[in-house]
Amino acid sequence: MKNKGNVLTCLTILLTGVIYFTLQAQQKTDRHRADFSGEWKSNQSISMGGNIVCIYDEGDRMLADFLKISQQENALNIEVSSSFPGKEPVAGQETLTFDGKESKIDHGPERGKKYSVKWSADGQTMTVNSIVHLMVHNPYIENPREQMLVAVTEVWKLSKDGKSITVQTRSKENSEISERSWTTVFDKVN
Repeated sequence: MKNKGNVLTCLTILLTGVIYFTLQAQQKTDRHRADFSGEWKSNQSISMGGNIVCIYDEGDRMLADFLKISQQENALNIEVSSSFPGKEPVAGQETLTFDGKESKIDHGPERGKKYSVKWSADGQTMTVNSIVHLMVHNPYIENPREQMLVAVTEVWKLSKDGKSITVQTRSKENSEISERSWTTVFDKVN
């Protein structure tokens, strides 16, 4: 009987240790997420071939010349200043939540986007998956207004020195065969 008691005690201690170290490892991963907080300026114009920029509305973070980001444990709040070339900048605000749930922005009955955010296992990259929807004019069909859907994937990465954010973006319109991609770099200004 004494042997069974010793074995049970050892198993209890072992199981407690395994649970403890597992929880510690998970907490360390959460603590080492890249922190995108700060003020950032795009180091180049966000325009690319194929005019994919037209799917975004003024004030959208995907057109941003300037980002002010504050990062909390479960969300990234982004204030932007963005515009189309030759127009006055428009302020906008967006919150990217880390709960994996889909968020939505409506820019009117015919424009908007749905998106969700996911962190990499090591906490160093953040992926934003969006579906942008808008109504477009198609002169070759009977009902000239049709919905266009564009799937967009952004991968955000903070540089090792914390002085720049690189956003690698891929997009594909529902009627397109090929995918478009571009990279935007934001430099820290504060």
